[in-house]
Amino acid sequence: MKKSASVALAAVLLASGVSAAAAASHMSKTTAMAPSDTLNLSGTQQKEIWKDISRHASNQTAPSDFSAAVGTAIPSTLSTYPLPRQAARDVPAVKPYRYAMAQDKILIVNPADKKIADVVSK
Repeated sequence: MKKSASVALAAVLLASGVSAAAAASHMSKTTAMAPSDTLNLSGTQQKEIWKDISRHASNQTAPSDFSAAVGTAIPSTLSTYPLPRQAARDVPAVKPYRYAMAQDKILIVNPADKKIADVVSK
C-alpha cells in the first residue's frame, strides 16, 4: 500500500514537472519523522529542550505511584501539548512528539500511544 502510494505520488509530481527522485525524497522525509517510543537526545539537545519548553510549561501533578521513565505510558490525568516552534527548530527530532511536565521533568511523549520517549531534567 505504501509503495503504491509512493508510485502514485511520484507519477502525479512527474506529470506536474517534479522529478521522481524529488518525490521519493519527499516521501522518505515524511515517513522518517514518525515518532517512536524511544528518543535518545544528547545532553546539548536536552538543554535546548529544557530552555525552550520550561518557560511555557507548567508542572502538572501526577499520581503518587507514577514514575517518569522512558517506555512508560503517561497517566490519563496528565495533559500533553504540542512542542513550541522554537524547540522543534532547535531539535528537529522532537517535532512529531508532544510534551508534558510533571515531577519537575519534561516528558517527551509519543502522541500515538502516550508513551514517554525521553525524559528531560533541569
